[in-house]
Amino acid sequence: MDALASATATSTATANASAAAPARKTVSDYDTFLKMLTTQMQNQDPLNPIDSADYAVQLATFSGVEQQTRTNQLLETLATRFDLLGMSELAGWVGNEARADVPVQFAGAPVTLAPEPDARADRAVLVVRDAAGAVVAREDLALPVRPFDWPGTDATGAPLPAGRYGLSVESHAGDTLLGVAPVESFARIDEVRGGPGGTRLVLAGGTEVPAAAVTALRSAR
Repeated sequence: MDALASATATSTATANASAAAPARKTVSDYDTFLKMLTTQMQNQDPLNPIDSADYAVQLATFSGVEQQTRTNQLLETLATRFDLLGMSELAGWVGNEARADVPVQFAGAPVTLAPEPDARADRAVLVVRDAAGAVVAREDLALPVRPFDWPGTDATGAPLPAGRYGLSVESHAGDTLLGVAPVESFARIDEVRGGPGGTRLVLAGGTEVPAAAVTALRSAR
């Protein structure tokens, strides 16, 4: 059994065990309620017995609470299993490359970027910042901008050191700055993780991104 199958089986077993424990508690609570109701009937005042309608109301109330509890447990179990199913499906993405709005982990090899400047722009500038936030490169992009392989060079054209870089694109119309937008990039998917916040992908370099934030997927080069 591989690691993913083992993790899925363990998570499923945990979900089943978690659902079974509240179920046993509900049965126990129901038995306790019946014992209390029987004791109440046995010790009622013969001259002033409890109205049968009151018993019916108590039974109906407890039954409604019990049913709601069971419904909530089933919904939680289904949600857990749906999340596991989603993670199993996304496991096929491991080894491929995902495009998302995340910092670029540069390791010497070109990185495919997909800038999207403002449609009104007559000039687009790629801005590169290092981990400290300092601008290390500014590069004019030919319009219309299409995805391209960024070589990872500084303002002088020299290769940048390996590390994490933040990229953005400035949109200009004449002397007016229309806006600054993040730049999506491709990175290899190394791992798929599940958790309370949903399924997340771990990209090369350790960056995590929600699976829903991925805008494109391609085979690894």
